[in-house]
Amino acid sequence: MSIEVVNESGVAVDESLIVSVARYALDRMRVSPAVELAITAVTLEAMSELHERWMEEPGPTDVMAFPMDDIVEDTRRPDAPDIGPALLGDVILCPAFAKDQAVQAGHTLADELHLLTVHGVLHLLGYDHHEPEEEREMFGLQNRLLHDWRTERADAAAREAQRRIDEKVLGTVGLDTDEPGR
Repeated sequence: MSIEVVNESGVAVDESLIVSVARYALDRMRVSPAVELAITAVTLEAMSELHERWMEEPGPTDVMAFPMDDIVEDTRRPDAPDIGPALLGDVILCPAFAKDQAVQAGHTLADELHLLTVHGVLHLLGYDHHEPEEEREMFGLQNRLLHDWRTERADAAAREAQRRIDEKVLGTVGLDTDEPGR
């Protein structure tokens, strides 16, 4: 799975976490590992242009998604030949717009960008929120994916912290502890 992040926004963005949350969502949604996803962070002006051109709505927005190919693994026949890399689509984020939303929601800009990344990925996968039932389904899934991703990251950080403590206490720094007898 190839996920490319380009930051043209002028706002500092932790690209590795954007890739991590996007990859997590795609994996959990059982999307083919052959996908390519492009995520671009843009300025308010660039987002305004995209929003007006493609949605015919004035001003900027927080996230836009432009799907390309339908390659969700569950929709392929089991005897179909392996497909090569295919472009799932583009997710466009606007950190400057997202800042105010983060403040209103009471969380960090990074948290808001993670939410918007998952939101954009779900749009690429065909989810929408025009109708109340669609909104409940999409936002519920979005919240579960974010919660599970955050939980897994926190668990991994706790395990790593414990590993470092163990190494210090046991004096095993630099030893390969996977070998039998150690």
